[in-house]
Amino acid sequence: MSLTLYYHPLASFCHKVLIALYENGTQFDKRIINLGEEADRAELQAMWPPCKFPVIRDHERKRDVPETSVIIEYLDRHFPGAQPLIPADWDAALDVRLWDRFFDNYVQEPMQAIVNGHLTGLQCDQTKERTKLKTAYKMIEKRMASRVWMCGDAFSMADCAAAPALFYASTILPFPEEYAQLQAYFERLVMRPSVKQVLEESKPYFSLYPFVQDIPERFL
Repeated sequence: MSLTLYYHPLASFCHKVLIALYENGTQFDKRIINLGEEADRAELQAMWPPCKFPVIRDHERKRDVPETSVIIEYLDRHFPGAQPLIPADWDAALDVRLWDRFFDNYVQEPMQAIVNGHLTGLQCDQTKERTKLKTAYKMIEKRMASRVWMCGDAFSMADCAAAPALFYASTILPFPEEYAQLQAYFERLVMRPSVKQVLEESKPYFSLYPFVQDIPERFL
């Protein structure tokens, strides 16, 4: 197999890359990394010194590629599928990259800050993080009034980023009942075959998630 993904099945950023791989039926091997194991940490750190997953190894090109958005761009270039995740048109591609960064920075980041605070036992004020999520939800609600997917009619890298970000964020701050467009978009995401596969593979690990009691029963 030309590709190996170094990842953990529970990690939201790993979900983003898995969705991209499944979208285009890309063949790859999996290597689960347990950061609590010294040998696993050393193996990951040798590829990417910040020691953050996912990292994908291209054995044929002898290259290790870190960072989710860069990985998906790399896959789109060297392992393209039937549906490009980044459009060929420059303006359309810029829009996809913008909303990809939006989900990473304004949904994933505050969500993970809250989760990490819970895991470390730090009793810190979460007002800033929850305010970021509320702002993000409002922006998504407005944008999705006239769209099927985040950047138009085609599923893209932005949607790969959206699915895990919204899945975990919704367990911390539920979507407002009046945000019908956000809720409908989330339903389209979780019904997407690639996303369904990722969530199914995560089931055995959900018990490790500190807010597992807030994951809807249909996903457990």
